[in-house]
Order: sequence, then structure tokens, then C-alpha cells
Amino acid sequence: MTDKARLYLYDTTLRDGAQTSGIDFSVEEKIIVAHLLEDLGFSYIEGGYPGANPTDDAFFSERRVTKARFAAFGMTKRPGVSLSNDPGVAALLAAPVDAVTFVAKSWDYHVDVALKTTLEDNLDCIRQSVEAAVKAGREAIVDCEHFFDGYKANPAYALDCARTAFEAGARWVVLCDTNGGSMPHEVTDIVTAVVKLVPGDHLGIHAHDDTGQAVANSLAAIRAGVRQVQGTLNGIGERCGNANLTTILPTLVLKDEFAQRYDTGVTVEQLKTLTQLSRAFDEIINRAPNRHAPYVGLSAFATKAGIHASAILKDPRTYEHVSPDSVGNRRRLLVSDQAGRSNLFAELDRLGITYSKTDRRLTGLLSELKEREARGYSYEAADASFELLALRHLGDVPHFYDVISYRTMVESRVNAIGDRVVVTEAVVKVKVDQEILMSVAEGNGPVNALDQALRKDIGKYQAEIAALELVDYKVRILNGGTGAVTRVLIESLDRATGRRWSTVGVSANIVEASFEALNDSITYKLLKNGNAGA
Repeated sequence: MTDKARLYLYDTTLRDGAQTSGIDFSVEEKIIVAHLLEDLGFSYIEGGYPGANPTDDAFFSERRVTKARFAAFGMTKRPGVSLSNDPGVAALLAAPVDAVTFVAKSWDYHVDVALKTTLEDNLDCIRQSVEAAVKAGREAIVDCEHFFDGYKANPAYALDCARTAFEAGARWVVLCDTNGGSMPHEVTDIVTAVVKLVPGDHLGIHAHDDTGQAVANSLAAIRAGVRQVQGTLNGIGERCGNANLTTILPTLVLKDEFAQRYDTGVTVEQLKTLTQLSRAFDEIINRAPNRHAPYVGLSAFATKAGIHASAILKDPRTYEHVSPDSVGNRRRLLVSDQAGRSNLFAELDRLGITYSKTDRRLTGLLSELKEREARGYSYEAADASFELLALRHLGDVPHFYDVISYRTMVESRVNAIGDRVVVTEAVVKVKVDQEILMSVAEGNGPVNALDQALRKDIGKYQAEIAALELVDYKVRILNGGTGAVTRVLIESLDRATGRRWSTVGVSANIVEASFEALNDSITYKLLKNGNAGA
């Protein structure tokens, strides 16, 4: 077999991804993310837009990566301004980077409406910008903005833009589906036309996900000849996001169609860090990981039906398209009302719980699981509560404390300056050994107040839960009417170790359901600390 063609992965998380609603990177966060990307093995890391804001100015004050090519992003020379007097171009050329990525208009409509200049002047701006970058010793990259829409409207001019960039010395001419509205067959046809003018090993693809096809469009472009693919971690980005490199990368490495033809520069060992990196990144941007994300999601290799679980235990290939280990993920056989003993055994094995398949207590455990699911419990997303339930059946959960009582109070009143305020208070009484402890706390709601009160004083265990934090709280109403059943799912974080776990509570009373989940969370934390109990 001939040598594989080189595919270059270009990450724009720190620039295009930063346009995501609700995401605002600090300089320190950008440095951390850049190192994560570099360690994964990406070829290019685009750091942002020098001169656009103080954060990016500080980030580009020095070179941030050494194993990847460091890129800065900005506009081509502005119409009506000489190259030497364009502050944007000057900032790009002054940045300590390997590559300069210019965004250039390639849709004649945008040239007319946005730039308000002539088509020929726009080509001249592209040419001068690329030549300046090359002269300054930088690798020149041109992102042809709205290229696919531009091609559909005026193929000749869109091609002129790409050809001008290439002939001026651009290392890469990147075809951008900026509005994210192109279909894979359109991408294939248009890239095929461009390859006739610009060699594929100088072409890239930059896709947005407005039709949910950014990954498909990127793969279609690779099949048609491009050799650079741009995207972001976990697919973040403006509007519906960018092409998700967390999905594209393992597809290129693990699927034979691509793996036998292309070399991404990412090793098999580096790929095994993908799931950890994906979740670490979500932690940095303070976002709950997408459970259903391909390859790296918590449910990516989860199976619920008993017949599926039985088949997987015989041969994982029956229901897994790749090995979860290949991306650093793991298999999960869920216990539920659809589960059989195969699921239960597999989950106990995963959790490291010692048992005997002939133990009659397991029959009771499976029966209680199904009975609880019928009442509204769901353990698919609450591993910690399932582990506690299983260990209680097997007699392996120490007794830490008893909750004697709790109550909450919500009061609406006018304060001293005449503003109406709502005050929530909770009181929790617990018994540790023979000592009765009562704690009072205020919160921004009944659940928060209960959480604060319960964790305020549990005697000799208090220091062990100091780093415990409630990071996510979800409520689902399972049926309507006045007798509605509520399911509460709580995610907890141990700040000292970074470990997360989830617990569940179910009740007709939302406070009771919440308290059950909170109580399980603390018990699980104490159990994992190795406590023997009272």
C-alpha cells in the first residue's frame, strides 16, 4: 500500500469556539485549553484575534504552544487603506505565531454589501495580505468566508478568490460553509470543482452545524480532496456550533475508509485521552457534558435492553462500532426495568462489587430495581445511587448517621428598605453515634437551603465533606395532575479530586425527592472515603 496522505487538524476552539453564547475564556483558560489541544496532537491551534480585545492581546504576548503550529486570525487588508497603515494586518504580523489566518470575502454579495468595494479590489486585498504574511516568514492561510454560498451564486468569482490566495503563496485555502446550510453532496461537488484549480493538499474545509451536518460535510470534503479540516472541541461555536473535532478525529483514525488512506498525526495512544480531554474541556467552560455525544459521551457505549447486554458480554462487536477503550471511554450496561441478570452482573463487575452469581440477594436486588423503576426511579444517570442500593442489598454500606427530621420554610416579606424579598430556611436534625446535631441554614430555595443545612454539621464526618459541591440539579415531573410524581437528579463534585457522581430521588413531594438524592450523595462520598461507619 502507498504511503498515507497527511491530513491536518486545525482547531479553532479558542477563536471561533469563543463566539459560543455564554462562553468567555480568560487568558489562563486559553492557555490550559491550548496545552490540552497540543497534547492531543492537533496540527494547528488558532489562538484568537490579536488586537481585537485585551484577552487576546495578552494571550498573544508570547508563544503558547511548541508541538503544534500556532495561528493567529484576522481580516485581510481593508479596502481603501494601504497595507502599511492597516492596524489589523500589523497586529497579525507582529504576533509570535507560525501561521496567519486571514478571513476573506468570497461571496460577491458580501463584497458589495459588507465590504462596499469592487470585486477586483477584494481580490487585491487577498493578494496583498497573503504576500505580506509570506514576506514576514509566516505560513499564510486564507479562510474563504461563505465560499459555498458564494460558489452557488457566482462560481467564477468564488473560484477567483481561492485561486488568488493560492497563487499569492497561501499554504492553505480553506473553503468555509459559514452559514452552515450546505448539504454533503453540494460540498462534494464544489470541492471537486475547486481541486481542479487549487491542489487538494493546499485546501481545507471549515463547516458550521446549522443543519446538523458539519461533521458529514467535513468528511465529504476530505473524500473530495481537501487535506486540512477545521473545527472545535465538542463542536462549540456560534449559533449551532462548528464541526466537532471530537467526533471527526476518532472517525478519521478508527474507520477503515479514512484510517487506511490518511495520517492525522494523532497516535492511537493520544486518541485514548479523547474522552478525558472532552470532559475536562466541558469542566473549563462550566458546561455539563453531552451524555449522548458520539465516542466520548457517557451514553456512547451504554446498553439498556437485556438481550443487547447479553450479546455484548459474548462479543462487544454485536452492538459497538468501535471499542470504547480506543477513545478512553467505557462500556456501560444499564440496569433498568428492561434489564436482565446480564446487565446487573456487568454493572456490578464495572463497579468492582464482589458477589456470587448464586447469591439469592441478587434476585431481591433485581426485583427492587424493577419495582423502583416502575415508581419513577431511573439509575441510568445515577450510578452512585445504584451502587448504594446494590451494596445495601449485599450488606456492605456502613451506617454513618440517621436523619431524625428536617423542615423548610419559605417566607416572603418586605425588608427594612421596602423591597419585597423571599427568604428560605431549612433545619436538619441528624444523629451521629449517640450525638444529636441540629443545623439551620438559609439558601436561595428549599433545596439549596436543605443542602447547606445537611452538610453544615454531621459531626466527626464534617471535614470529609468540606470539598463536596452540588453542581447540577434536574427535576422531571413524571405524570400530571395534583398527584404528580417528581424525579430529582443531582450531580455532585468533589473539588479535591475532581470526581463527579449522580444520585436520584423520587417522591410526590419535590423537597422529599431532593433530600433523598442529597442524602445519597453524602453517603456515597463517605463510603468512597473508606469510612467504616458508626
